[in-house]
Amino acid sequence: MVARREGGARVTPRRLAGAAIVLLVAAALAAVGFANVVHSSSTTTLAATTTLAPTTTAPAPAPSVSLSAVGDMELGDTPRLPPSATTYFDSVRDALAAPIVFGNLEGTITDATTSKCAATSTNCYAFKVPPSYAQIYRDAGFTVLNSANNHSDDFGATGVADTSAALRGAGIVQAGLPGQIGVVREGSLKVAFVDFAPYALTNNLLNAVSATALIEQARRVANVVVVYMHAGAEGNAAVHVTRHEEYYVGEDRGNPYAFAHLAINDGADLVIASGPHVLRGLEWYRGHLIDYSLGDFVNYYDFSSAGLSGLSAVLHVTLNATGGFVSAHFTSLVLAASGAASVDHTQAAAREVNALSQEDFASSAALIAPDGSISP
Repeated sequence: MVARREGGARVTPRRLAGAAIVLLVAAALAAVGFANVVHSSSTTTLAATTTLAPTTTAPAPAPSVSLSAVGDMELGDTPRLPPSATTYFDSVRDALAAPIVFGNLEGTITDATTSKCAATSTNCYAFKVPPSYAQIYRDAGFTVLNSANNHSDDFGATGVADTSAALRGAGIVQAGLPGQIGVVREGSLKVAFVDFAPYALTNNLLNAVSATALIEQARRVANVVVVYMHAGAEGNAAVHVTRHEEYYVGEDRGNPYAFAHLAINDGADLVIASGPHVLRGLEWYRGHLIDYSLGDFVNYYDFSSAGLSGLSAVLHVTLNATGGFVSAHFTSLVLAASGAASVDHTQAAAREVNALSQEDFASSAALIAPDGSISP
């Protein structure tokens, strides 16, 4: 084959063939989408290429709700009040922290002077703190406070109205008065608190028909339903869930075991309790957690903190968008003689609750792990 010249350069058939191959390769690569092809005067080089996966959006995490709960709170009794009430929760502020913080307000927030107790009474207790204390509770993190207990009416209708007004003014949701359901929002979810005590001046746990109706109503208006019960006998001898009707000073304090199961059967996702002024055990029922008593949380010289009465806790629970259990954590606390709470790193409260849970519920006991977690 004869060589020929093009543009003054001598072009051989072999060079023509090489050029043709370069053009074919470049065309083929362009056809399949490889853009990073680099040409030079003497060589053809394929640069390193990275094939990118199609862009996808990670699914948003499933919505859930997290809350912390504590038991009975009496932040003094006017005029006997803490010298620095604004710092009373400092040692447990971190342990309390959660999007929703719940506690039982054992008493009233009022300046009323006429109480339920006769002037000569020696065995009657009526608790009140100034209206400004509602903001102290809010600053400590509380978003929901319960009034279904035996002290919400300590200062009559005036005390009840003043308490509701003070809580509302501090931005705290109240629950537990007759027909009252407290609803709070956590993200896209609504959480209803339906609170009960064995009294006609509260949502009455002794009336199963009305209790069922309230829980079913809460189920219709919220994604997650939490039931609180102020139930059971009181004192260091009242640590066990008897599964029977319990009485104290002649009062029928209900059957906490039967009521907790009724609440879950009616649609509750979580049941928490206080009232005995001591801790009680934890139980699983139909996949839901029941805490039968969180004991006292704080009480400024209003109750004894001796013995088992000095053990307390913060219970953290996370539930999914339909109320299903996700996780829980138990923080052990201990009360000083003054009733102030602090975190107890010896975990005496957790050990006590585990022993009670095993004794009272056997295979359905909800047990606290050494790290404080509670798993099904």
